[in-house]
Amino acid sequence: VCIHRVRSCSGIRFIKSKYVCVFDKSALKFSHQQRLFRTSAVSCGQIVQFKLSDIGEGITEVTVKEWYIKEGDSVSQFDSICEVQSDKASVTITSRYDGIIRKLHYNLDEIAYVGKPLVDIEIDASKGVSPEEDVVETPPMSHEEHTHQEIKGHKTLATPAVRRLAMENNIKLSEVVGTGKDNRILKEDILNYLAKQTGAILPPSPKAEIIPPLPKSETVPAVPKDRARKIPVPVSRPIVFSGKDKTEPVTGFHKAMVKTMSAALKIPHFGYCDEINLTQLVQLREELKPLAQVRGVKLSFMPFFIKAASLGLLQYPILNASLDESCQNVTYKASHNIGVAMDTEQGLIVPNVKNVQVSSVFEIASELNRLQSLGSAGQLGTNDLTGGTFTLSNIGTIGGTYAKPVILPPEVAIGALGKIQVLPRFNGKGEVVKAQIMNVSWSADHRIIDGATMARFSNLWKSYLENPASMLLDLK
Repeated sequence: VCIHRVRSCSGIRFIKSKYVCVFDKSALKFSHQQRLFRTSAVSCGQIVQFKLSDIGEGITEVTVKEWYIKEGDSVSQFDSICEVQSDKASVTITSRYDGIIRKLHYNLDEIAYVGKPLVDIEIDASKGVSPEEDVVETPPMSHEEHTHQEIKGHKTLATPAVRRLAMENNIKLSEVVGTGKDNRILKEDILNYLAKQTGAILPPSPKAEIIPPLPKSETVPAVPKDRARKIPVPVSRPIVFSGKDKTEPVTGFHKAMVKTMSAALKIPHFGYCDEINLTQLVQLREELKPLAQVRGVKLSFMPFFIKAASLGLLQYPILNASLDESCQNVTYKASHNIGVAMDTEQGLIVPNVKNVQVSSVFEIASELNRLQSLGSAGQLGTNDLTGGTFTLSNIGTIGGTYAKPVILPPEVAIGALGKIQVLPRFNGKGEVVKAQIMNVSWSADHRIIDGATMARFSNLWKSYLENPASMLLDLK
C-alpha cells in the first residue's frame, strides 16, 4: 500500500513544480518505509505481560535470584525465564508463550509479587495465541491448577517443567507413577523413573555387583587421627568496618524461620537427653563405605540414624503425628518423611527424605546425597522442603555435644545429634575400653507426648544403633 502511495505521489510532479520540492520522491519513499516498519510491528506482534502465578503454600512474594534471559532474547513455551526464591524453596519460572522478551520488570535480588507482571513478551498474534488472558487483571493461578494432559483415557497431572523434563528424556507420562497429591507427577518421580531405566541408582551392570571391594589403603584416604579436634578456621571474608548501623529486610529462608519459630514458641517442649555407644556402627560403616562408593553413593552415619528412627516410629506412632490448631484431633501420619536440618549459605533449611519406612539404608543415603547437592546449590524444590513428619538435626557436624532443638510445626518431635567422641567407657567385664560416644537431645510436644513414651522411643532407637545387626530383623 505504501509503495503504491509513493508511486502515486511521484506523479504530482507534472501538476505543479512546487510540489516537486516539497514532496521529493526519495524522501517520501523513505518516510513511508519508516511508516511501513511501524505498522508491521503493530499488526504482527503484540506485547503481553507474563505475570507471576501463585506457586502455592500461601506465598505472596519471592526474590528474583537469577535471570536466564535478557531483553531481546527469543523464548519458547516451557523455556526457563528466571529462578525465584521464596521463604520456603527455590522455584524456576517457565514461559507460557513463544515470543521475544521486551522488558524485565525486576532486577536481581528484588522482590517480585504474585499476580504482578514479571516480564513483557512480544508474541505473534497470527498464531492464534490469546494474550488477553494476561492483559486483563485476573486472580493468580492456584497451586492446584497445573496443566492436565489426556493420556489413554485418563488425566495426568504435572507442571510444565515436569512435562518438559519428561519430553527431553523421551519418557511417557502415562508410564510414570505420580506420588504427589491426586497422583500428580513430580520432578522426583521422573528422576526416579529415569534412574530405574538407566540403572543410575543400582549398579549399571551385573559385573558391578561382584566386584570385590578394594583394600582400605586404596579406597579410604588417610585422615588425621585427631580430625575431631581440628582447630576451627575463621571464614576468609573481608571485614569492612563502616562505623554505621545497617538495616536489612528479613527475606528468604530467614523470613520462614521467623514465622516457623514464632509458631513453635506456642508448643510446650519436653526435653530428654542420652548417650549412644556407636562403636559397632562405626565399624560397620567403614566396611560398607567402599560398597556404597562403587554404586556412586557417599555413605554417612545419617542414613542409619534415619532408618533407626523410622523403625522406632513404627512402634511409637504418636511421635510421627500432628496436632490440629484447636488441639482436638491428632493425625497419625502413614509416611515417615524424616527431615534433616542443613546449614547452607541461604540459612537453615530442613528438606525431608520421603517414605523412609519402605526405603533401605542405601536408598536413604542416595536421597540424602541428592538433597545435600541441591541444598548447597540453593535449588531445593517445594516438595523437598514440605511434608515432613519427624526431624533429626545433626549439629555435631559443626560442633557441640548437647542441644535444645525446637520443634517444627506441625510436627511433634525432633532430635539433635551431637558430635561423635572417642571416650573411655567400661565394658561388661568392668574393663576400661575406647568407645565412640554420641549424645542425642530430644524435644517433644508435651501436650500429646509424655516423658515415658519419649524415653522408650529413645531407648529403642539407641538399641538399633548400638547393635546395628538387630535392625535386620525389622528391616522391610
